[in-house]
Amino acid sequence: MVHHRPVPARLPVPAGLGRLAVLTTVFICAACGLVYELELVALASYLLGDSVTQASVVLSVMVFAMGVGSLLAKRLRRRAAFGFAAVEAVLALTGGLSAMALYACFAWYGQARLALVGFSLVIGVLIGAEVPLLMTLIQRIRRQDAGCAVADLFAADYVGALVGGLAFPFLLLPVLGQLTGALVTGAVNALAGGALVLWLFRGDLSVRARWTLLTANGLVLVVLAVCAALSGLFEDAARHAVYGADVRVAVQSEVQEVVLTGGGGSGRPVSLFLDGRLRVSGSEEFRYHEALVHPAMAGPHRRVLVLGGGDGLAVRQVLRYRDVRSVTVVELDPAVLRLARTDPDLVALNGRAYRDGRVREVAADAFEWLREGRWAGDGPYDVVISDLPEPALTPSTKLYSQEFYGLVARTLAPGGRIAVHGGDPGERPRTFWTVDATVRSVGLSTAPYRAGAVTVRGERRGRDWGFVLAARSPVRPRLPDGRGTELRRPSGLLPSTLMHPRYAE
Repeated sequence: MVHHRPVPARLPVPAGLGRLAVLTTVFICAACGLVYELELVALASYLLGDSVTQASVVLSVMVFAMGVGSLLAKRLRRRAAFGFAAVEAVLALTGGLSAMALYACFAWYGQARLALVGFSLVIGVLIGAEVPLLMTLIQRIRRQDAGCAVADLFAADYVGALVGGLAFPFLLLPVLGQLTGALVTGAVNALAGGALVLWLFRGDLSVRARWTLLTANGLVLVVLAVCAALSGLFEDAARHAVYGADVRVAVQSEVQEVVLTGGGGSGRPVSLFLDGRLRVSGSEEFRYHEALVHPAMAGPHRRVLVLGGGDGLAVRQVLRYRDVRSVTVVELDPAVLRLARTDPDLVALNGRAYRDGRVREVAADAFEWLREGRWAGDGPYDVVISDLPEPALTPSTKLYSQEFYGLVARTLAPGGRIAVHGGDPGERPRTFWTVDATVRSVGLSTAPYRAGAVTVRGERRGRDWGFVLAARSPVRPRLPDGRGTELRRPSGLLPSTLMHPRYAE
C-alpha cells in the first residue's frame, strides 16, 4: 500500500504563524459548533418541553452524525482547503438559521421535532467533517507526528468548546437572544473558515475556486445579516402565529419568555403564557384557584405561604379571608411579579393583591429558599399553597420531589395544611398519583381530589385539574360550592426523588 504524504502548502507567512492561524480557526469553529448544539437543546426544550429528552435527542443524533461526517470528509482530503471552506460556509448557514427555522416550524406548523432531528443530523455531519480536513491542512503546513498534530487540534477544539459553552448562556442568550445569537454565531463561523482558506491556503485554489468561495461566503453573510435585521419582525409574526393576534406584552426575562394576551380592550380574557405554555386563562382561572386554595384554608390560616403563583391569583383567593395576617409569595421570575403589580389587566384580575400590606414578595427559587431556611422569619405557616408548573416539565421535577416536600413539611405549624397542584389526573394519571405518593412519603396524610370541569346535561365541559391536600393528620377537601371529587388512590407507585425522578409518562 502506498501512502501519499501531503504536499507542503505554499504559504504567505512562516509555517509557525500559519500553524497558529489553523489552530485559532479550530478554536473559533469549535466554539461556534457548541453554540449550535446548545441553541438546538435550549430551543427544543422551550418549544417541546422535557429538557432531558430534547438534550438526549440532539446530542446523540449529533454525535452519530459527526462520525458520519468524519467518514465523508475522506472524499475531500485531496482538496482539503476548498472542502473545509465549503463545509464551513454550509455549516454557518445551517447553524445560523437553525433557531429561526425551528421556531418557524413550531409557530406555523405546530411541529418542530422532525426539524430538530434534521438540523441535528446536518450540523453534526458538517462538524464531524472539520477535524479530518483540518488535520490534512495542518500537516501540509509542517509535517509532524500524527499523534502530536491530533493533540494540538483537539486541545484547540476543546478550549473553543469551553468558550462557546460559556458564551452561550452568559453572553449570547441574555444579550442577543436565541435567534440573533445563532445568526451572529453563523457569521463568525463563515468569516473564520473563509478567511483561513482564502488567505492562508489561497495558493491551493484556482482562480475559479477563489471566486466561488468568495461568492458563497458573501451570500451566506448577506443572508445571515438580512435575517438578523428582520429577526424582530419575524419574532412578532411567529409570536402572533402561536398566541394569536392580541399579544399585548412579550418579555424575555432571565428565566423564561413571558407573554400576556387578551385584555386591553380586545374583548378577550387575559391569558398568561410562560415559555409558550398557557399558565393562566382568564376564562377559567377562577375555578382553578378556588379549587387550589379554599380546601387548604378550612382551618387555621393566619400565616400563608404561596410557592409560585407570582401572577397573584392564588393570593387573591387567600386574601378573601379577612383574618389572614401575612402572605409570603415565593416566585422564581421577577418579571412575573412585576407584571402582576403593573399590568392593568393582570392587576384587575388578581384584585390588586400585591397592594395589600399583608403580602410580601420574594423573588427566589422555592427549593433554595426553603433549604436555606429563609422562611424562619415569617413562619411557621398554617397553609402552604404550591402553585407551580406541572411536574411533567423537567425543570419543575425538583419542586415535586420527596426532598422538596420534606422541606415544605418543616415550615408547617401544628395543624398546618399543604395544597399541591398535580396536573390533570385524567390526561396524566401516573404523574398525578406520583405527586400524591411523593407527598405521602414525607409522613403527611393526603386527600387527592379533582375539580374544574362542570357538568352540563350529563356532559363534562372545561378542563380538569388534580390537587393533593395534605397535613400531618387526616384531611378532607371541601370546596365552597360543593364542587370537587375525591379520587381513589391506586397502589404501587413510588415517590419521586432528586436522584430518581419518576414523572415521565
